[in-house]
Amino acid sequence: MTTKNIALAGHAGTGKTTLMEALLYQGGRIERMGSVAAGNTVSDYTAEEMKRHSSVYTAVGSIMQNGQKINLLDTPGMFDFAGGMVQGISAADCVMIAVSGKSGVRVGTKKAYRAAEGKPRMFVVTKLDDENANFYNVLTDLKSTFGPTVCPVVVPVIVNREIDSYINLIEMKAYRYDKDGKAQEIPMPTAEVSEKLSYRVDGLIQAFSEAIAETDEELFEKFFSGEEFTQKERVDGIHKGMRDGTITPVACVSAAAMEGIDLLCKELELLVPAVEEAEEILAEDTVGEPVALHTAADEPVCVQIYQTLADPFVGKLSMMRVVSGTLRAGAELVNAATGMTEKIGKLFYLCGKKQQETDSCAAGDLVATTKLSANTGDTLCDPSRVVSLSRAVFPKPCYPMAVRPAARGDEAKVASAIQKLLEEDQTLSYTQNPLTREMILSGLGEQHLSAVISKLKYDFGVDVTLSVPKIAYRETIRKKVKVQGKHKKQSGGHGQYGDVWIEFEPYPSDELVFEEKVFGGAVPKNFFPAVEKGLQESVTKGVLAGFPVVGVKAILVDGSYHPVDSSEMAFKTAASIAYKEGMKQAEPTLLEPIGSLEVSIPDDNTGDIMGDLNKRRGRVLGMNPSEEEGMTVILAEVPMREMADFAMQLRQMTQGEGTFTLEPVRYEQLPANLMTEVIASASE
Repeated sequence: MTTKNIALAGHAGTGKTTLMEALLYQGGRIERMGSVAAGNTVSDYTAEEMKRHSSVYTAVGSIMQNGQKINLLDTPGMFDFAGGMVQGISAADCVMIAVSGKSGVRVGTKKAYRAAEGKPRMFVVTKLDDENANFYNVLTDLKSTFGPTVCPVVVPVIVNREIDSYINLIEMKAYRYDKDGKAQEIPMPTAEVSEKLSYRVDGLIQAFSEAIAETDEELFEKFFSGEEFTQKERVDGIHKGMRDGTITPVACVSAAAMEGIDLLCKELELLVPAVEEAEEILAEDTVGEPVALHTAADEPVCVQIYQTLADPFVGKLSMMRVVSGTLRAGAELVNAATGMTEKIGKLFYLCGKKQQETDSCAAGDLVATTKLSANTGDTLCDPSRVVSLSRAVFPKPCYPMAVRPAARGDEAKVASAIQKLLEEDQTLSYTQNPLTREMILSGLGEQHLSAVISKLKYDFGVDVTLSVPKIAYRETIRKKVKVQGKHKKQSGGHGQYGDVWIEFEPYPSDELVFEEKVFGGAVPKNFFPAVEKGLQESVTKGVLAGFPVVGVKAILVDGSYHPVDSSEMAFKTAASIAYKEGMKQAEPTLLEPIGSLEVSIPDDNTGDIMGDLNKRRGRVLGMNPSEEEGMTVILAEVPMREMADFAMQLRQMTQGEGTFTLEPVRYEQLPANLMTEVIASASE
């Protein structure tokens, strides 16, 4: 049986989930179509997706089309859930990009196209039932954005601004749909009718034929001599062009009305290359040497986990693609990442949340199992051939928030639940800031973290609150001083006596540097460690706002002692007294962390971003052309305190096309006009 894995991707709101629903209905997998608004679609079955009326996770379903198994992966379109799109595309062999007939090419269209680099791609213009939809404007937009490879294969006939029928350019047949979405073949538009339309049907056929001619020398000669292609030649030409990346077909549908869905199913059957057509899949063995795998049943089994879901009831659900061999329930495979043996339990084919148990799964197909310790991206292999497949590259988390339990004592419970979510979401991170001691949850945006918090509450029963992370300020001094610290106390019996003179001076170090230059035994050597300990404990809190102190050198130069009353504790206390007095006299100031920023943006937005960075007290260090066409990379240094909302601001300014990384690199003096504000907030 031939297998095809097709990911549905594109900008949010382009109708991917409705298209998936229509394809499943057309393929006989579901008895009636659900709707996103009603929250009863196959793809959006989680509570979070039904609440949002949009996809959060990648969902799988399949249809049978004339002996072919076509697996469909409905991926999220919202940028906050881009990890789901990466997972879906990594498991697919072809990417079908949905483009709204109303809004045309958007940022999500471009991102999906780039993410599918190296795989066959096709466009589907959706929502043609919208009164403001215009297929031919969108087609022009696609050609100008993605180049001459764009080639229509199904086009609408528009009469009086309404769709009258659809033309399948491969069959050279026209179809009209009734109100129930049933197609009836009608005659192709005549030349006279075509003249009255806003486009020329014969012109579309000419462009379609030219694209096919470019795929093969014999076809080119036939086209050049004026002969028409047969249907088989048209199919073979587009099929080859998709496989080579020289043709990106464009179909069109109105999924809600079931118009064009049957034609799209034909295109998926005839045009999309099958898994079995891949010549080889490259992997690496245990010593890093390349190994070629083939989609064949007689090879040692090799599977890769493309997605993990954390379910509080079922446990860990691992979705896998069988790359080679035949996977059977009960098989014992080696995890190439850890070297551990994983025993495969029951196997399931998925259609949304529905599971259909199977004993085995052939090469090229998608299947799921539970209770593996392996994670997303891991390769599981037969012990006779242990190899690693390349992992998908996920967007890095860029929106950090401090997280804490709503109820005291729930720290361990929260950490355990978040750990499970980290296994399913590669765009999420959870770390402790070693400087502020806060737990930081980072994601791709506000909506992303909102969904995580919701899942923690409803699936794992833990409430957490989010807040803007604290800034790890530091304190330091700007001049050299010499001060005395004297501790004298008499309370019957032995008293306490410690007396030190210490010089404090600025010094380029992240930790306190201690020296002693005492002459003549004014302070006995056995008390030096106590003096240093007193200072080390003191520098954890500065005198301005209680922040740790850095960049200070302390030199013990003199002092005195009592042969009976002096003790380590007395000298430790004397050192802390000297520290407090010395810090006040040495012109203390606040330091703020500076981050190294690398932001990739469309060329048209460079001026806006430069202006925004100036407002954030940033220093632009350089601008370089990006590897991606039409993009620029800006390098800058920006105070971390100014960057809390940068992720959201960048998304708004670039319509979601901009990306960035930000890493703290050093500390600089905080401007005087901001010190009062920071000191006041620290004392609250």
